[in-house]
Amino acid sequence: MIKLGLPAGSLQESTIKMFKKAGFNISLGSRSYVPHINDPEIKVRFIRAQEIPMYVEVGKLDAGLTGKDWVLESDVDVVEVVKLLYAKSGLTQVKWVVAVPNDSKINSIKDLNGKRIATELVSVTKKFLKKNNIKANVEFSWGATEAKPPDLVDAIVELTETGSSLRANNLRIIASVMESYTVLIANKESFKDKEKKNKIENIALLLKGALEAETKVGLKMNLPKDKLKSITSILPALKEPTISSLVDPKWVAIEVIIDESIVREIIPKLKRLGASGIIEYPLNKVVY
Repeated sequence: MIKLGLPAGSLQESTIKMFKKAGFNISLGSRSYVPHINDPEIKVRFIRAQEIPMYVEVGKLDAGLTGKDWVLESDVDVVEVVKLLYAKSGLTQVKWVVAVPNDSKINSIKDLNGKRIATELVSVTKKFLKKNNIKANVEFSWGATEAKPPDLVDAIVELTETGSSLRANNLRIIASVMESYTVLIANKESFKDKEKKNKIENIALLLKGALEAETKVGLKMNLPKDKLKSITSILPALKEPTISSLVDPKWVAIEVIIDESIVREIIPKLKRLGASGIIEYPLNKVVY
């Protein structure tokens, strides 16, 4: 049995979606933090991402999904199993940035000397300031951090994906503290257990495959054999396209995986080159 911690809050919905694509159905009652998962070898708990590294380190959880930022902030000794590039708004990294009011006289991190800064990421922020020889007062923020400048603090260090929330609060970014991403971490002792390690690595493989599939689709088509070279030359396959013979010896079938972003450009070209019966289909997992 693997005790797995998943992030409650902003990442919860996207995490459940990712697990579903990986083959794990998670159902959660409106007031329950102990969901059901369709795998008898996994016990899931939804916990704040900030707390997961601590519980993994002490062995209360065998593994957990959290942010790289919270692993560094907690200064824990855990195994980083796999990097999973997804966030609340999509498949992207997020940033912790230093932000100040639009009309502030603070224009660079050098101007932070002697100033008051609010953030949830206290330890990492202090290390960032020390590295840049800045002496400032860093205080923990319990929330609503964007609302604190300029009356309560001079600047904040806040997490952002697009910067829209900062702009909405009349804040501008003056520096980047760190980039963060979701990681699957494991307890060191649990990872020494052969069966638990195998299960955790299986979960990592399936989650990675589910994320890889998010930006790709499959294409199938039939085409005249004499058009094979010209058509395959415009297909950016992961490796090589799968080519199958048809009953008619003058025709072949091709199957390929490509980036979804270029499908709208590729399909008209394929049609003009003689391909027919073109089928586009979604993917759940792509495992290299």
